[in-house]
Amino acid sequence: MLNAISDFFQRTLAQPEQRENQTLTLELATAALLCEIVRADYDTTDEELATLRSMLIERYRLSESDVEELMSLAQAEVDEAVDHYQFVSLIKEHYNYGQRCELVAQMWQLAWADGNVDPLEEHRIRRLADLLHVSHSDFIRTKLHVEERNNHDA
Repeated sequence: MLNAISDFFQRTLAQPEQRENQTLTLELATAALLCEIVRADYDTTDEELATLRSMLIERYRLSESDVEELMSLAQAEVDEAVDHYQFVSLIKEHYNYGQRCELVAQMWQLAWADGNVDPLEEHRIRRLADLLHVSHSDFIRTKLHVEERNNHDA
């Protein structure tokens, strides 16, 4: 993974006692993968950032300062090589199949945040879904579900 993001998660995962709620959660690993979707097309929009910020704060119970640090690190490291292994393996070990499908759906929500899905975003989601062992049919199902909801809200 990106070095600075990896350091952030290693620091937070290794020292859960320093987190506000004192609970070690897998949400930190999922947050790293969600950050990858925002930066996939090299065109980060305000809508994507707002959606990501909301997901990280509300769904993953990260503090605003942790979210800001994480998002700054992700943006600063856009061009570095990516290795998702440690986060994907943690998620596969602890998330059931339904939870992994929900994570893929969240990736699609982020991709749609700016009103369209860039081919680079779709490629990144497909790659992560494969690594998470989410079937191709569920990858497509989550894509169509989020797309339909997005078009309905428009």
